[in-house]
Amino acid sequence: MNIYYALRLPFLFIIDFKKTSGYFVLESQLKNSGILFDFNSIKLKSDVLCSIHTKQLNFDRYHAAFDRCMQHLKNGDTYLINLTFPTEINVNLNLVEIFNLSSAKYKLYIPDHFVLFSPERFISINGNRISTNPMKGTSHVKDDADGSLLLSDEKENAEHSTIVDLLRNDLSIIAHDVKVNTFKYLETVESNKGLLWQMSSKISGNIRSKYKDNLGDLIDAITPAGSVSGAPKKRTCEIIEEVENYERGFYTGVCGYFDGLNVDSAVMIRFIEKQGDKLFYKSGGGITAKSVLDDEYNELNQKIYVPIF
Repeated sequence: MNIYYALRLPFLFIIDFKKTSGYFVLESQLKNSGILFDFNSIKLKSDVLCSIHTKQLNFDRYHAAFDRCMQHLKNGDTYLINLTFPTEINVNLNLVEIFNLSSAKYKLYIPDHFVLFSPERFISINGNRISTNPMKGTSHVKDDADGSLLLSDEKENAEHSTIVDLLRNDLSIIAHDVKVNTFKYLETVESNKGLLWQMSSKISGNIRSKYKDNLGDLIDAITPAGSVSGAPKKRTCEIIEEVENYERGFYTGVCGYFDGLNVDSAVMIRFIEKQGDKLFYKSGGGITAKSVLDDEYNELNQKIYVPIF
């Protein structure tokens, strides 16, 4: 990434959550790779209906992990932990069809492995300017017509504020003059389960000189993404390893594209993975001291959707 970024040659990069595996594909190699991606394209309307049937995650398994998270929160080991799990699903479309028909800001397909349709930006780089848009907080528009319930929810606001602070600190590692430009704005995400509110903020700064031509070093310094790990990041990642007891793999990693001038990238959430002849939808949410077990379990299941409508 450092070499080809300095040469200003376009490429796609994909990095897993633990930073132990990844893809680096030059634009000239993409056609023969079988990899498909589409960032910030026009939203699609589909005549095809997507039907998902889930083998719901065992509640006792989630309960046990949630309780361990709450104990770590009580001990002061973490202030926010993103707890995730895989859910086995049956869907009437294959992974390529889901990629082609989904409407999302960031779409990615790795042949016979996974499909991604993420609404969340990780970072964007335009010249010397870097920005990030952490996304924390979700509600159904049908239950919260103007988003005011989400904006005033004590738990969701505590979670969002923690992540904004974490991402501000992360950007300060690789940038100076870091500022929160917009705090708590709402966007809608369409899905086959209806319209959702998502709460985001925007943070930006000016890239430090040592990282200006070293995109690989820059990405390494601020991953894994704070919005899908927690705070403090290092200790919380250790807790995630302890309580989840499964491999996230590329789920909650990051992917991005350098077009020769600018960089745009996504957090790899809203994610379906193929394992053998089975499909698993990986999802989760942030746990804080104010979290309620049933609410968090329901949020994990609520996020199992495909944006085809």
